[in-house]
Amino acid sequence: GKKPLRQRVVDELKHYYNGFHLLWIDTKVAARMVWRLLHGQVLTRRERRRLLRTCADLFRLVPFLVFVIVPFMEFLLPVFLKLFPEMLPSTFETESKKEEKQRKKLNAKLELAKFLRETIAEMAKRNKADTG
Repeated sequence: GKKPLRQRVVDELKHYYNGFHLLWIDTKVAARMVWRLLHGQVLTRRERRRLLRTCADLFRLVPFLVFVIVPFMEFLLPVFLKLFPEMLPSTFETESKKEEKQRKKLNAKLELAKFLRETIAEMAKRNKADTG
């Protein structure tokens, strides 16, 4: 059934708290990585990707904070997320959104693979016709 309004508000506040907490942890880890970079150490591929993701999240945080700070603006957040799906920092995404995003990426990769397979088959037919 539908949750009471109080429970939904509490759940949203917990979601924001957890998102900011995770972003804070990512920021601290990224600061250590930058410190290591400045002292001449090399980052692994995984560390580099995490650093880039954290930097992108910090840049995305600025427009997101407008929705959190301005009263009643959070009601417009779903509209803006529909228009700009990548606006939300990664630490604020729910599991269902992450799974949906992975599904879309997989479908796009499958479509690309199908297109490339058809293109190669067409090229093979042309080459066979040219040589025949």
